Amino acid sequence: MASQKIRSASQPANEAAAVVTAAKTFPGLLLEHLEKRGDRPAIREKKHGIWHTLTWRDLADETAALAAALSHHGVKRGTHIAMVGENRPRLYAAISAAHALGAVAVPLYPDATGEELVPLIEAAGASHVFVENQEQTDKLLAVLPQLPTVRSIIYDADRGMRHYRQSQLASYASVVEEGRGLLKKTPGLLPTLAVQVSGGDPAFVFFSSGSTGAPKPVVLSHAALTEQARAMTSVESIRETDVTVAYLPPGWVAQNLFSYVLPMVAGSCVCCPESSETMVTDMREIGPSIFLASPRVLDALLTQIATRIEDASGLSRWLYRFFMKRAGQAVRNELVHGKPSGDPLRWLGEVLVYAPIRDIFGFSRVRVAYTTGDTIDPELMVFYRSLGINLKQLYGVTEAGFLVALHRNSDVRLDTVGTPLHGVEIKVGEDREILIRSPGLSGDPESSSRPRTDDGWLRTGDRGHVSSDGHVHILDSVSSVGKLRSGTLFTPRVIENKLKFFPYIREAVVFGDGRDTVCALIDIDTLSVSRWADRKSISYTGNADLASRDEVYDLVGDCITRLNRTLAGDEQMAACQIARFIILPKELSSDDGVLTRTGKPQREVIARKFKSLIDAMYAGKSDVPFDVDGPGPDADLLKVRDAAASAPANTRRVA
Repeated sequence: MASQKIRSASQPANEAAAVVTAAKTFPGLLLEHLEKRGDRPAIREKKHGIWHTLTWRDLADETAALAAALSHHGVKRGTHIAMVGENRPRLYAAISAAHALGAVAVPLYPDATGEELVPLIEAAGASHVFVENQEQTDKLLAVLPQLPTVRSIIYDADRGMRHYRQSQLASYASVVEEGRGLLKKTPGLLPTLAVQVSGGDPAFVFFSSGSTGAPKPVVLSHAALTEQARAMTSVESIRETDVTVAYLPPGWVAQNLFSYVLPMVAGSCVCCPESSETMVTDMREIGPSIFLASPRVLDALLTQIATRIEDASGLSRWLYRFFMKRAGQAVRNELVHGKPSGDPLRWLGEVLVYAPIRDIFGFSRVRVAYTTGDTIDPELMVFYRSLGINLKQLYGVTEAGFLVALHRNSDVRLDTVGTPLHGVEIKVGEDREILIRSPGLSGDPESSSRPRTDDGWLRTGDRGHVSSDGHVHILDSVSSVGKLRSGTLFTPRVIENKLKFFPYIREAVVFGDGRDTVCALIDIDTLSVSRWADRKSISYTGNADLASRDEVYDLVGDCITRLNRTLAGDEQMAACQIARFIILPKELSSDDGVLTRTGKPQREVIARKFKSLIDAMYAGKSDVPFDVDGPGPDADLLKVRDAAASAPANTRRVA
């Protein structure tokens, strides 16, 4: 088919305007911030209930001390340094020190097991590893014999570490103290080091999500990341007064982009919450102006809101539904039909519904929120924008410096991921695969986990198209798109996203490629369903028992019936209505290998692990024996339920 290409020339001229910073390396950016805004906050962390602030001057001082000590212990240009831990100021100071020395930072997922870390650290060839606490230290020590390249493990929190005597271990505090002593002999070390690092030098190694195979390393240079970040700061007017919150895994490139790369370019502040348990409270105290969320996070927040509403008084529920319905219609009129979104009662809804909800969840000061990592159901976008949150989609590809396309404030669409950033070219290749060229693209094709065409275009693995106005439409991954036996196009991600919009469904995986009908495995949201069961006085003994209850099957069946009505109203999706489903007795988890560490379902793994359940649905059985722990004598009978199909109808769901 003829390719369709969108060039950066189609973008507004102001996107190419320079931002405040000019350096193309992270050490150079740090020195600029030290000079221009040394006393402004760079990183804030909540610890033991108290917020602590690290200014740009503090960060530069700590970076210099760490760099001096690491250099003394053999870290040099090209050395790979791994980081395993949650978002903490010391983690980002370690990344900054690595960059100052021309070394390469390798952020990894903190919840990965020791066995999962081995091939990643081995592939990166890391000689030094920064870890957060005793838990991460123990994981590394357990697999240390399998990691001959690792010479040093530097731990941050020293709680429980008093009796550890391994020669490879050193505390972060002792390394910094050693570095401060060395700095007395070599004053001005940081500026000296910074000029030796060039934009083309590798800065990070990130690993692909592993949703289509084993995680693969992706090498990104200083210039690749800073140039893409500079384009985004210009488009989005990100400035030094902005505040972001770092709560997603540092091993995910998107989190590092928002908690390290963008703040380094714009001079903004990043805040680290105390823990996931205090996240909502910390968000209210932080008052971020920029917020990053994966679709999974947005689904979880929607579930929390829906659950609180169900527990509220009858009047509160009525007000919520009344104003959310009005706001949802106004948002659709604006984003779908291009009509003004004015509502004469918006001010009253703002007082009674929208502002209180934003305040409870810490969104009162959010100027812009981004969702990335996967496409989301349009109704989820409508929901958050109805609350007055400027939620936009951001399309990222790790191998291209991540930043590829995003919605502009004046041009948000429900069915797209926005338009390309300055310098990015996008075209559609064979099988409608999205191909890109970008300034952020690694110069070494061998460092990419994705193949390139003969003329240098990166194959994203995503199927979609580009409209005449430059908007990028992402349908699903090329490997996931299939066809029903009737020839109807089958796009599982679209159906799954619509299912996850219901607060009672945490995850869903649908099957149908090469089949006559579509069937689904459902992972219920245990918290939401258990509270529903408590309100209905339904007794249960545990999560597996709850998932097996007929009442819960009826609840999920009603959600699927409502979805089928929506699909029936879409001529292209009407044949993809869900025919049968099974509720899983145990939630899908990355620890079981069925989800990636970013929460994406690994379809091939799920298809193998739950083959007996899938076969039972298509064989017309009413139940099937299944043991969540593997084949054995203790298998339980799982119910297989038919779902009600719908005739074509135009209906919409409102949260």
